[in-house]
Amino acid sequence: MPAPEADLQLLEDAARKAGRIALKYWRHAPRAWDKGDGAGPVSEADLAVNEALQAQLMGARPDYGWLSEESEADPSRLDARRCFIIDPIDGTRAFIDGQDHFSHSLAVAEGDRIVAAAVYLPARDLCYTASADGPALMNGQPIAPSGADIDGARVLTYRAATEPGHWRGGRLPPFQRDFRPSLAWRLCLAAQGRFDAALSLRAVWEWDIAAGSLIAERAGAVVSDRRGGRMRFNGPRAMIDGLIVAGSHLHRQLLDALEP
Repeated sequence: MPAPEADLQLLEDAARKAGRIALKYWRHAPRAWDKGDGAGPVSEADLAVNEALQAQLMGARPDYGWLSEESEADPSRLDARRCFIIDPIDGTRAFIDGQDHFSHSLAVAEGDRIVAAAVYLPARDLCYTASADGPALMNGQPIAPSGADIDGARVLTYRAATEPGHWRGGRLPPFQRDFRPSLAWRLCLAAQGRFDAALSLRAVWEWDIAAGSLIAERAGAVVSDRRGGRMRFNGPRAMIDGLIVAGSHLHRQLLDALEP
């Protein structure tokens, strides 16, 4: 079984190749359509990137499982010792609109834990990486979360998460809400301290957060589901019960402020 560092190099190489493919479509009016059932849009670029990633990654690691937003579900992944967890383009709406806030999110799970991760934003040439035993890096430089307090913290989340009903006593804590389309990037931004936390109170797909969760953890952030529990990956439903990612002090404050 390859070391996590070897898998990490494979992921980073594949992410950069994915970026070159995506940029050929970006701002060139790619064909796009809605997947239906509330699953959101998909573009021809998503599918082209997915095909290239699957060929490269599974070609290099044919005994690994495969879980991707843009591939048919394959239950055999549940029996694999390691599994790729991939979002070919995270932030597809932003990509279609010509924004540069989209990313490629690539991870390897061993059992239910992530052991290698890369998140790459090709339009910004930002590459976040981490392995289970190594540091979290952004373009080769170490990153770390902020030590912010909840009062005035900049929290990356969607608007509905600030509704009073989610918070104890109906009182929204005094943080500032911000947003970025790519959920994978939100975790990385919290990991590097550009924002103070990333928060979701609704279930999230594994492929959106697998890579970012390890990057944030290795940067020194506390990473949990919305109730403070450990995230477990490569599960049958491929979903996690929300997330809280922040420095240890702010993570505890957010968890304590939320309705259980």
